[in-house]
Amino acid sequence: MPQFYGTHVESPLMLGTAQYPSPAIMAEAFHASGAGIATVSLRREGGAGQDFHNLIKGLNIPVLPNTAGCHSVREAVTTAQMARELFGTPWIKLEVIRDDDTLCPDVIALVEAARILSDDGFQVFPYCTEDLSVCGRLLDAGCAVLMPWGAPIGSGRGLNNPYGLRSLRAHFPDVALVVDAGIGLPSHAAQAMELGYDAVLLNTAVAKAGDPVAMARAMALAIEAGRLAAGANPIEARDMAAPSTPLFGMAVLA
Repeated sequence: MPQFYGTHVESPLMLGTAQYPSPAIMAEAFHASGAGIATVSLRREGGAGQDFHNLIKGLNIPVLPNTAGCHSVREAVTTAQMARELFGTPWIKLEVIRDDDTLCPDVIALVEAARILSDDGFQVFPYCTEDLSVCGRLLDAGCAVLMPWGAPIGSGRGLNNPYGLRSLRAHFPDVALVVDAGIGLPSHAAQAMELGYDAVLLNTAVAKAGDPVAMARAMALAIEAGRLAAGANPIEARDMAAPSTPLFGMAVLA
């Protein structure tokens, strides 16, 4: 099971808490998923009040607050500080958004905010791209986890750049890596784990599904399958066929 900043979690599935049809369905989806971490937006918490806070506490899993919706270093840092006060955790999923159409991370502001928060004692989970240089700078800024996107948030497109994600895994073999955003199907989640990633974070694919509970369970099974496959040393892809039946022992026809 994955480990983040010295804390072991029970499942590689990290599940968001927004957009569900009802709090009861959200709670049921979490139980069906066996998720190891719940991500929570401070804006979501602020609008929902104590009932929502109690519901999140009742999940009995670690909470990862995030700075969703922040567009500047100052806004992200302030939101993170408020989240630490509210949730009592040094963990923060750091989002600093540049473009509202793609919700692409502002990687320059992200590195700056990560350094400020790391120096302030936060354990930062940065939502980033798969760019090697940016990820290296985030590690230099104090991050011990990287969370590259699979595709734009909520798009359901899966892994747009498997090559880049594979390269990131190979370049940082000892860093905890999480595919964050863009997952739409269980097959996407399985693919992320097959690449050797430590966890997958998703929200929309479950919350907006016709049956969120069934989709939560499907995602859990896919992630487990992908994790097992990655550890099974799968065969390499080939350009040509390779017979699975040996020629030795076949009948020879005169």
